[in-house]
Amino acid sequence: MTEPWAAPAPPVAAPPAPPPPARRTSPLVVLLHTVTFKQARQVVPAAIPVVAAVGIDGPGVVVALVVAVTALSLLFAALTWWRTTYADTPAAVVVTRGLLARSVRTVPNDRIRGVEVEAPALHRLFGLVRVRIDAAAGVGTDGDEEVVVDGVPRAEGDRLRVSVLTHRRSARPVAPGADPEAPSEEPPEEELARFDPRWLLYAPLVASYLAVPLAAVGALSRLLQELPRDLRPDLDGPELTGGVVAVGVALALALLAVGAVLGAAVVNWGFRLVRRGGSLVAVRGLLTRRHTELEVDRVRGGTLAEGLGMRLVRAARVNALVTGLGAANRRGQLFPLGPRPEAVRLLGVLVDDPGPLRPHPPAARRRAVSRAVLSGLVVTAGGAWLSAGTGFWGLLAAGIVLTVLGVPLGLGRYAALGHAAGPRSFSVRSGLLVREQAVLQRRAVVGWTVRQTVFQRRAGLATVTACVGAGAGGYAAVDMAAAEVAAFTVAASGPWAAAAAAAAPPPAG
Repeated sequence: MTEPWAAPAPPVAAPPAPPPPARRTSPLVVLLHTVTFKQARQVVPAAIPVVAAVGIDGPGVVVALVVAVTALSLLFAALTWWRTTYADTPAAVVVTRGLLARSVRTVPNDRIRGVEVEAPALHRLFGLVRVRIDAAAGVGTDGDEEVVVDGVPRAEGDRLRVSVLTHRRSARPVAPGADPEAPSEEPPEEELARFDPRWLLYAPLVASYLAVPLAAVGALSRLLQELPRDLRPDLDGPELTGGVVAVGVALALALLAVGAVLGAAVVNWGFRLVRRGGSLVAVRGLLTRRHTELEVDRVRGGTLAEGLGMRLVRAARVNALVTGLGAANRRGQLFPLGPRPEAVRLLGVLVDDPGPLRPHPPAARRRAVSRAVLSGLVVTAGGAWLSAGTGFWGLLAAGIVLTVLGVPLGLGRYAALGHAAGPRSFSVRSGLLVREQAVLQRRAVVGWTVRQTVFQRRAGLATVTACVGAGAGGYAAVDMAAAEVAAFTVAASGPWAAAAAAAAPPPAG
């Protein structure tokens, strides 16, 4: 007698792997945030009514207020630490925080562009670091492109950095014959750049390094104005001669130069850039030590920036253009300051050299000079009209000076213009005070924008902007010949770009 047929039992699906447990930062971060008064801004408004309700007056008010602020700050820091967790899953990084209103920030691993581990001075005192995970531009609804995990031990910070940046490696297929359980070898390091302390002498010529000493001078001046009259130095006495003023100006310039050098040293001391496997790793900083890591596969090019003062001594800086990172100059800075030949060499490591730049036509020079002297001519005309009736010649003289100065300014702006297209990359350059040359891979271009004003059409010129998903989002070849637009866009990105040039209005004439 045959057994009745029975359908095979459905296979039992394996239970999904449990997600990794949420982690908390080190409890020492409570003391760190209390010492740095990070929570004081929130607790001071709450402490003042408490002290007022107790009714303490006299010298005890200050002591009571300090005790109340410290206690509330410690309480808020402890609650914030308890309610903040993070987890690095195989698919995403999740950070949860908030006391009453909870927020959960989830960033998929494929939207992460780099990781920076920084250790400020107080963090190093407690043995902690801060991990900044660079998300793709626009991931956060508030515009924040960083996920910050603050206050983890150094070993945990390194583990988190490695875990986040190697998520793709774990998903790659194992080569035939390879042992999937075998530990991966540490990739070798290739040093690309190392900061020379002698390059700090360039710092006084960089506006960003002069900002801090200038702010210090402004704060000191404001402090002197707030001092009582009997303590304020007398700067209006008869002893204030021309020699004293000259010495004071020289001392001020020397202090600004020293402040710029010190500021550059604090930020860039010990800078070293290496290529480790598929990542670019930059380490820098004296007081705050930063460890920045970017994926090479997401680098689409770089920019060579030369300020007006830097060009006088042939110095430059290099920023990497990374897809999804946006205009994050600090995180993408791969050569903070140094000789221009070194910067050009490093830029050639990031992206192929497209060749020498082609100058723009003479019409671009005429347009640059005319635009530069236009304001001076307007002021001159207004000054001539006013001086005819009032006899006041100051405005007329100012207009003539502006007109004369506009000529070299216009010539300098024209000299910065240029473009080039090579087999695998292209380049555009512009700028007067800060001359920036962007060198981009062909695959970086996602679109082209061709713009022509009425005056550009009459001169046979056009401004062509390469739209990219890295850096500032667009890099322009200003006032290039309209007849060269089609050839340049096709050579820089591919035949599909011919439509951009075809849609542009033809030159007038």
